Amino acid sequence: MKTLTITPGRPLRGTIAVPGDKSITHRAIILTALAEGMGRIKRYCRGEDCLNTMRALQALGVRIDEADDELCVHGKGLWGLNEPAVVLDCGNSGTGIRLLTGLLAGQDFFSVLTGDASIRRRPMGRIVKPLREMGATIAGRKGGELAPLAVTGTTLRALTYTSPVASAQIKSSLLFAALFAKGTSRFSEPRLSRDHTERLFQFYGLPLTRDGLTLTMEGRPSVGWTAAAELTVPGDFSAAAFFIVGGTIVPDSDVTITGVGINPTRTGLLEILQRMGGDIQVENYRDEAGEPVADIRVRSAPLHGVTIGPEWIPQSIDEFPILCVAAAVASGQTIVTGAQELRVKESDRIATMGAELRAMGAQINEKADGMVIEGLGHARGNGRLRGTDGKSHGDHRVAMSIAIAGLTALNETRVHDADCIETSFPDFDQVLTQLTS
Repeated sequence: MKTLTITPGRPLRGTIAVPGDKSITHRAIILTALAEGMGRIKRYCRGEDCLNTMRALQALGVRIDEADDELCVHGKGLWGLNEPAVVLDCGNSGTGIRLLTGLLAGQDFFSVLTGDASIRRRPMGRIVKPLREMGATIAGRKGGELAPLAVTGTTLRALTYTSPVASAQIKSSLLFAALFAKGTSRFSEPRLSRDHTERLFQFYGLPLTRDGLTLTMEGRPSVGWTAAAELTVPGDFSAAAFFIVGGTIVPDSDVTITGVGINPTRTGLLEILQRMGGDIQVENYRDEAGEPVADIRVRSAPLHGVTIGPEWIPQSIDEFPILCVAAAVASGQTIVTGAQELRVKESDRIATMGAELRAMGAQINEKADGMVIEGLGHARGNGRLRGTDGKSHGDHRVAMSIAIAGLTALNETRVHDADCIETSFPDFDQVLTQLTS
């Protein structure tokens, strides 16, 4: 198992790029595979999560040529997928298994999806139940609540569904199923979750419309779509978040991150950090494949605690672990509520981040739906974290967050079982070394 060693004492300085957006890469691979003709996906995320989705599509009969800088996907059209001869292993990816389950529910063949130990603990009933209402035949552990999932594809019927939670994975799974269903499907959610699926559907001209928080999808379009000759994936904001926070909390830092996706359903962290006193500039706005993109410059600044209510959670859900680090070294109290969805991510991120930061000397009171963090005030020179032997808990975002926290510590920090970082950010340690050298 890989151990990442962090030695504090140097600022973060320089200009970097981060991997292509993981969420968009999953969706781009699937939609290009369902298109007509060959499409190139440039700057794709090369983390294991996305590569597992790529391998799943290859097992479904789609030719995908892989290079370091692009994927060449030979689309087979809406009805061109084949029954896989193997179990489709989605690894650590909740996005992969949930989107593919929706896609495969409407096929005319049998398939089985599974993942690693973390995926086999995560709730699948939230997609299985509405998919069954569409006519899908899905079996799994605990009545379909847990993976592996066995999907017997069938003709689906349209569905009108109101999700109890704001979740891009639930929404996207049902939209992919609705694409193959007879009739008009409608999906509503209590708050707007990340909208990458909708943007890519619209980029490809698929029959999807929005009215407030309700999406309407016309199933089985009579005309397919042509693969984009070239689709460039924006830099992953969730990957950039570690260096945005690092550049803010490590004294004398000045970091620029180029080509980052700044989709407003993803960038809650920027607004929260600015409310906390962060020095962040967003420059050079442009557009890539229907997504807003910009360069982000961040300089060190003293932070103060804030209250983060339920309205902030959907647009900052993946950044919660690194946000906890910012709050731990800020001055004053940060209160997080309405974040119970964090209990069912790659790890229970409320529990894991609380445990790891307490081991580093932070004062954290865990709640059922969030936590109260008493900041140490390091940015004002009033206190510092201490180095630790941290555990990743098999969660890539927890591992990278502990590493950034270690940059502010009094002594060396070691992050054990850091191999999980490969799922989203294979070159994380090299980029960190580049900025601190």
